[in-house]
Amino acid sequence: MRKRTSKQAAPSDVEARLAEVAAAFERGALEEALAGADALLAEADEFPEALHWRASALAELGRLDEALETYGRALKVAPDDLELVLAAAECLVARVGDDREAVEDGLALCARGRKLSQRAGDTELLFEFLLLEGIGLNQVGECARALVSLDAALEHLPGAVEARLERAIALFELCRFPEAQTAFEEILGDAEDEPWAHHYLGLLAERRGDAKEARRRFGRAQALVPEEFPPPVELGEKAFDQAVEDAVKALPGHVKKYMDNVTLAVEDLPKDEDLMGETPPLSPCILGVFRGSPVGERHSILGTFDPYPASIVLYQKNLERFAKTREELIEQIGITVMHEVGHLMGLDEDDLWQRGLD
Repeated sequence: MRKRTSKQAAPSDVEARLAEVAAAFERGALEEALAGADALLAEADEFPEALHWRASALAELGRLDEALETYGRALKVAPDDLELVLAAAECLVARVGDDREAVEDGLALCARGRKLSQRAGDTELLFEFLLLEGIGLNQVGECARALVSLDAALEHLPGAVEARLERAIALFELCRFPEAQTAFEEILGDAEDEPWAHHYLGLLAERRGDAKEARRRFGRAQALVPEEFPPPVELGEKAFDQAVEDAVKALPGHVKKYMDNVTLAVEDLPKDEDLMGETPPLSPCILGVFRGSPVGERHSILGTFDPYPASIVLYQKNLERFAKTREELIEQIGITVMHEVGHLMGLDEDDLWQRGLD
């Protein structure tokens, strides 16, 4: 975090204390930095620099709810402080990224930050906002929009590996596989130890049926960042099928009656034609898919019955890679079955997200 200057002139002792807070933060003494910021805020509870340091320390300590509350207080006091806007957006997108609402709030801050940085002529921060916007848009599945933001970011800093990596991920998610392959290979030409590039090249090799290359790439990513890329949990065909059967048995009774007319299958990975049958295409990492008409739409306007049977497909390799433990995998199989059955019952993605089934 760069040193910020308050809009109000601070007495020299306050500046010295802020410098001590900053030094503590930079050397990783987060509790000390937090205590120093709190001491300053006890004397002036709307001091933006102290609020910023407090929020940053809380975020690093993993106390995200408190961090976001503090960022909110700081933004009320200094709504146009570019670095404050960026830090709050980073917290929402990069740290609370599993929460769609948080990411969308972060994207709103990115849009504001872009305008402010353009007005200020600060191209360095404009790049940061565009990059973070691309990351957030990828997270919420808006990958075509992410490409626009990331291309704009790369106009300012063409060699930025992080922006190039996020752009390559967007290409992969949009099923533009040859372009993604080239992009990831070019990244490794400049940063040979970039683990996510190896991982995605493994996914691409797996889709091509090149098991040897996939194992090599996955192994390289795991060796570089083992905590990010643990070995997939492999149930085996029989155990996986049993978990799917158990998930269907656990469905509510009023839903089960509709499953008699639904084909339920397990495949390793989604086929290209399944992914690209939608606009925009489905993610290659989807865990399952529902095909056909929902229960309430089985009859057409003309009153004829839809002749094509509804089907649900689960993708075993994606599910096994998604989970960290056997228990988590079995739980996720159940969630995925419920998700796709939700589509059968006519629920859309927003409905399922609100029910915790996204």
